[in-house]
Amino acid sequence: MTTDMTITEVVLPGVVEPDGLLLHRRPMPVPARGQALVQVEATGISFAEQQMRHALYPGQPKFPFVPGYDLVGTVRAVGPGGDDALVGTRVAAVTKTGAWATHALVDIDALAPVPAGLDPAAAETVVVNGVTAWQMLRDADLTAGQTILVHGANGGVGSVLVQLGRHLGLRVIGTAAERHHAGLRELGVEPLDYRDPEMAARVRELSPGGVDAVFDPVAGPGVRTSYALLAPGGKLVVYGNAAAVGTGQSVAWVFVKLLARLYTWNALPNGHRAGFYNFWAGQLTRPAAFRRRLRTDLGIVLDLLRQGVIVPQIAARYPLSEVSAALVFAENRSRAGKVVLEP
Repeated sequence: MTTDMTITEVVLPGVVEPDGLLLHRRPMPVPARGQALVQVEATGISFAEQQMRHALYPGQPKFPFVPGYDLVGTVRAVGPGGDDALVGTRVAAVTKTGAWATHALVDIDALAPVPAGLDPAAAETVVVNGVTAWQMLRDADLTAGQTILVHGANGGVGSVLVQLGRHLGLRVIGTAAERHHAGLRELGVEPLDYRDPEMAARVRELSPGGVDAVFDPVAGPGVRTSYALLAPGGKLVVYGNAAAVGTGQSVAWVFVKLLARLYTWNALPNGHRAGFYNFWAGQLTRPAAFRRRLRTDLGIVLDLLRQGVIVPQIAARYPLSEVSAALVFAENRSRAGKVVLEP
């Protein structure tokens, strides 16, 4: 156990600007049975926290709370009955909240081992983002030689998704701002400018028969274009609702309308499939199976990172004390990849 018996955590007190985040110190928590105390070495800023800042993330806790969707760190203590062999091991976990801190209490059955030699910040880039990308590709049931379209190919999930797609032998077309195109080409992606009014026509030029899958984190009006670009038997995977931010509409209502549209499309006799990827599917109905699947998939992507199949896309590194500046940088989306906090 560290000799410093306090922890520092970031508190989101309400709907505030990034400079409204608070740094709070409190006594070191003690793990209960089934828990581990993890010293956080890397945590990230994802779109979920950006939504939480606006009170727009479905199911987020009541204010105030500590954000932080995932972490990489070292186990410093375990609760009563826990395996003492865990102490001193490096682990990764998806927490949903609570990771923006120097230490966090995490359920032991949520921990996955991190391969030796990996930079914690590099490992952090594939925790929630890598699992999301891996599960979506696997569930899309694609085969080598097929073509996919990835919107937001420069983002935290998108940058992992395009690399996994190339690893699986897929042809990858990716949309992003033009400043990210050179980096995407290095990853084997055929980039297109998402702001180009003729973007859909450019996709059809590259893949005249349509694409076999579209991965769309934005939804909004552009989801119709995504669906229209599918080849026969193609699948649209929506995994975010970024277009709802800043509209003034209820996110829940926007989400309900999106699901209704996807279900309606699935009833059409054209062979296309459309669905919304939910990272937390099964957590309430089959929690043990959900945890096993999460640990297994996290282990797979961490090993792919170790092998060099995935090149970590770190947009920037910030100390926890500069979380406000880090959040501003992340929301500007000026650099590809994930912004990492290093407590």
